[in-house]
Amino acid sequence: MHPTDHLHEAIIRAGSPICVGMDPVYEQLPDAVRARHHEPLAAIGEFGRGVLRAIAGVAPAVKFQSACYERYGSRGVAVLEEHLRDAAQAGLFIVLDAKRGDIGISAAHYAAAALRGGAHAVTVSGYLGPSGVTPFLDAGLGVFVLVRTSNPDSDAVQGHALRDGRTVAEMMADHVAALGASRLGACGLSAVGAVVGATKSAEAAALRARMPDQVFLVPGYGAQGGTAEDIRAMLRADRRGVLVTASRSVIYAKGDGAWDEAVRDAATRFRDEIAAVIAGS
Repeated sequence: MHPTDHLHEAIIRAGSPICVGMDPVYEQLPDAVRARHHEPLAAIGEFGRGVLRAIAGVAPAVKFQSACYERYGSRGVAVLEEHLRDAAQAGLFIVLDAKRGDIGISAAHYAAAALRGGAHAVTVSGYLGPSGVTPFLDAGLGVFVLVRTSNPDSDAVQGHALRDGRTVAEMMADHVAALGASRLGACGLSAVGAVVGATKSAEAAALRARMPDQVFLVPGYGAQGGTAEDIRAMLRADRRGVLVTASRSVIYAKGDGAWDEAVRDAATRFRDEIAAVIAGS
């Protein structure tokens, strides 16, 4: 299936375009998990399995921060692969947040690895040109190209004005739109999406105008300051075109009961909140 059609169907089933970010950090895991496992990878393994069970049937998508696993070497990658399999079995659309940025055969190797692991889409840097992106598309993956990221110091590069009057982010948006024009799914959205932070909503309308067929993967909502109004500014006229991510506010949620119940409750609130934002736009 075309990756964006797959995502579109998952969003319809869930009723809300949300994505839970899996960013496991041992020191932030629930006390109950760390008490059972003093070895970080064992704790991360249990934690990830619990999060995936908790969000299954609530969220349509999950985004794995590859760095949180890769820091532990081959054993960490093995845990990531286990979690990828669990996510697939749970019916989740899987984004591998690896921010790949190489060209030609190297990009093809990265694409093969992501596909082998079970990912449906990958985050990539487009600054090496089309040959850093197309190998992922040719492998059947969706891509989310870094366009306007949520970190404040991204302004130093992405907000820089070019000679032709565009910003670097707008230049990259045009690049993404051109790459994605021939990669539309039946749902009318492209396999080439864009990372656009919720904290950059002042530029959202201009970026949407440049990328009408793209799904915006939207970090920065909630904990980083992004609001409902910021999300509305990124929507297409048909109220589609966003996949809003939240990590810490969901996976480290606190509650009166078991930690995994708190995660499910937080994911449910997130789902309903974004659904209300979409409906009210």
